[in-house]
Amino acid sequence: MRTFDTKAFFDASQFEDMFFAPARAYTSLTVDFTEKLAHAQLDAVKSYTDTGLAQVRAFTAVKDAEGLRSYMEGQQKVAKELTERLKGDAEKVVALQQDFVSESQKLTESNVKKATDTATKAANAK
Repeated sequence: MRTFDTKAFFDASQFEDMFFAPARAYTSLTVDFTEKLAHAQLDAVKSYTDTGLAQVRAFTAVKDAEGLRSYMEGQQKVAKELTERLKGDAEKVVALQQDFVSESQKLTESNVKKATDTATKAANAK
């Protein structure tokens, strides 16, 4: 029985350069993006939770009509702050996604160039 000689079909370093290195680079980029996105989401959840709990505490402190009026007036300020926070959070996520897309494109272009160069060298070597 014959053994299969992989060296006859490809060079291991070339296989590494063409397949594994790009896969590792893309995986690393994806993990970094996921980490940044998760942190942004956790920050947002904490902020919204803190705001909600502060509003519940403020409401439980209402004891009379004047306190209720004051609480209701404060709701406009809270609504404005939440709207600004939502806008900022959305902008942060969009910026993260744009960075990810940009870095992915750079990585893809680099890998296509490497593959093209390798194919050209192989074709010229024949």
